Amino acid sequence: MIRIENLTKVFKGARVLDALSLEIATGSRVALIGSNGAGKTTLIRCLLGEYAHDGSVLIDDRSPRAQRAEVLKGVGFVPQMPPPLKMPVGELLRFTAQVTGADPKRFEIVAGRLGLTLEPIRNRPFVKLSGGMKQKLLISIALGRDVGLLIMDEPAANLDPPARKALFALLAEMPRTTMLITSHRLDEVAPLVDRVIELDGGRVALDDTVADALDRAAVLACRLAVSRREDAFARAMHEWGFRDADTGLVWEGEVPGPDRLRFLGTLSRYSGLITAVNLEEPRV
Repeated sequence: MIRIENLTKVFKGARVLDALSLEIATGSRVALIGSNGAGKTTLIRCLLGEYAHDGSVLIDDRSPRAQRAEVLKGVGFVPQMPPPLKMPVGELLRFTAQVTGADPKRFEIVAGRLGLTLEPIRNRPFVKLSGGMKQKLLISIALGRDVGLLIMDEPAANLDPPARKALFALLAEMPRTTMLITSHRLDEVAPLVDRVIELDGGRVALDDTVADALDRAAVLACRLAVSRREDAFARAMHEWGFRDADTGLVWEGEVPGPDRLRFLGTLSRYSGLITAVNLEEPRV
């Protein structure tokens, strides 16, 4: 459990967190939303023990600040901005495995499911990887360990659709892990969580449960038809992993349940082209 009481953090006279209090039960999946400057990142840094602060922060009755090494053994973290690490990928994986006691083979398994093959990049500096590769590697390190708390800051921001699908499936396989997922947009993370907390001015502006929890492991079958062939539409469908079933006029593929709104948003850009859409719900 996470217990926060009267958490206050001041930077140069400005209260970024203002007497913030909340509790997050073990196994909960929480979306932490809010505009820039709302206090999301500062709250995360306090949970990771990086900032001194007023008030109390406890993770399973331990202080991340006073007992940081012990607490962080049970915390996985995926930052929004990858760190500028110059060490080679292989060295980074070995170092992480040694520090956390994790099995490096699990990193490889998770990376493979995300579509990242580690062998060709083992000798490449982390900082030289593409944005998508960095994100997949950091997710692999975070999810390739046994942790009680997983903190993810915009985890799917740089992922292609197949990797997003794999990420949703991986998260669905961790039912007992407490998750805190930050985002600027609720629609990006709502299907993954059961509670939404919105910060504004360092305070809780909204704290609500998600009424209609979606099956996070669901995969929806989709078939759609268009009136004519168009290269831009074809590229968009290929990015989603769809296949051309009829000379560019009929497309078939699968959409992860948590990504359905994002997929429909993609289709909306081609509303004048699409003549039929069939998105099949999973059968119970």
